[in-house]
Amino acid sequence: MTDRERPRPLMLRLTHWVGAAAMLCMILSGWQIYNASPILPFTFPIGLGGWLGAGIAWHIAAMWVLMLDGLVYLVWALISGHFRRDFLPLSPRAFTRDLAAALHFRLAHDTDRYNAVQRVLYAGVLIAAIFAVLTGLAIWKPVQFAPLTGLFGGYPTARVLHFCMMGAIVLFLIVHVALVAIVPATLRRMIYVPRRARP
Repeated sequence: MTDRERPRPLMLRLTHWVGAAAMLCMILSGWQIYNASPILPFTFPIGLGGWLGAGIAWHIAAMWVLMLDGLVYLVWALISGHFRRDFLPLSPRAFTRDLAAALHFRLAHDTDRYNAVQRVLYAGVLIAAIFAVLTGLAIWKPVQFAPLTGLFGGYPTARVLHFCMMGAIVLFLIVHVALVAIVPATLRRMIYVPRRARP
């Protein structure tokens, strides 16, 4: 088995799929909550829960799963050197170079190493997820977390920021899934099924 065929570390795969399931539940239940009081002049055709109360229950339950999963990932990534090894170094020059190559469909996709564009996208979605959690807490318990809610400019502003973070995460997921469809080898490394030994 070559390095490019070897599966990703077990902890990375576990936190990835648990986080993906929790994030999907949060997005769908978030749409259910949004539909009860839209910020923009449209609603989402699907949601999780069927009504506002159930949507909130799903959202909060998925939030705890996502937060725990995120903490496990962060601790593992720091201890194992995943952040240092896979996200650094990162420079504006490398990002500009790889982005230009990607826009011209000339960027080679190495399944064993993140390019500069991937590093920025992964770092960006981690930051968006952290802000989504913080703004979510600010609008979930605006009295108990009054200083946090005030930090984001009050309940209405925190709600808009929360919606924007969700939009950024959904946009990332669309790009992420599209890239996986283009380079399916990346998916194989995240879903490890041992090959049968040849007779």
